Amino acid sequence: MAATKADQPAAQAFESSAGPSSTPASAEVFKKLHPSQYLSRFLNKGYRPDGRKIRDWRDVSINVGSITTAHGSSLIRMGDTTMVCGIKAEVAEPTAQSLNEGYVVPNIDLPALCSPNFKPGPPGDEAQTYSNWLNDLIVSSRTLPPSSLVISHGKAVWVIYIDVVCINYDGNAFDAAVLAVMAALQNTRLPKARYDEESGRTICSRTEMYPLQLGSIPLSCSFGIFDSTHLLPDPTSYESPLLPTTISIALDEKNQACLIRQEGLGGTQGKSGERVLGETWSLAEERIKELREILQDSI
Repeated sequence: MAATKADQPAAQAFESSAGPSSTPASAEVFKKLHPSQYLSRFLNKGYRPDGRKIRDWRDVSINVGSITTAHGSSLIRMGDTTMVCGIKAEVAEPTAQSLNEGYVVPNIDLPALCSPNFKPGPPGDEAQTYSNWLNDLIVSSRTLPPSSLVISHGKAVWVIYIDVVCINYDGNAFDAAVLAVMAALQNTRLPKARYDEESGRTICSRTEMYPLQLGSIPLSCSFGIFDSTHLLPDPTSYESPLLPTTISIALDEKNQACLIRQEGLGGTQGKSGERVLGETWSLAEERIKELREILQDSI
């Protein structure tokens, strides 16, 4: 397969570090047999295997409203990672403990069809972890205040099902999923509903629709630390297994933290943990500002 235009700087970086006898075939073999050394050679030249410079992020595109059977939807491409999010709403009775609150049920699915990394069957550990993170993020940021989902106090509330499915996986699924969810929520329209006391039923309009009452709109940025030397934003599926430490930061519109997760205990040589976190925070602020502009343009 011929190298794309984006891959050419990275290919040149590998060839210059591997020597004049290096060929595309030998590079591919080296990539599979010695992935850590392969990545290290690129980083030493200032590039990553997909052609990005070390601190660059991948391109992002957002499309909304493409699933007509959902109340709201979005399709996100972050590099080669592609996520689809659909929002469905159903009427239910509130619980006795929360008579004035609706429900939000988020789920992220990483099916076997999206990558050889995943197997058919029940959700894997990564999908379950991301689903839990997404739920924590929505709750902590009050993106969907439960009180805004009430149709009639003690009688009827909305249940909002948020389903995110990965179509193609190339790493950094959580950031892509969060962006897909926020785009889909802003695209969501629910029918006007009222509870009829005589019949004991909730009646939904077929013509009158209204947007969700949303709170904060957090967005996430993730990083990996390679060999205690390089901080890599937006890691790909090739890079991820080589990064023993990952950091995810989700910020709201005021750049206040809604979620911070660190997996692994490693850091970078010569830098304190506080300095590394400050560095990732600054990069996240810049990136999330860009993502908000792209998100706003798509709505």
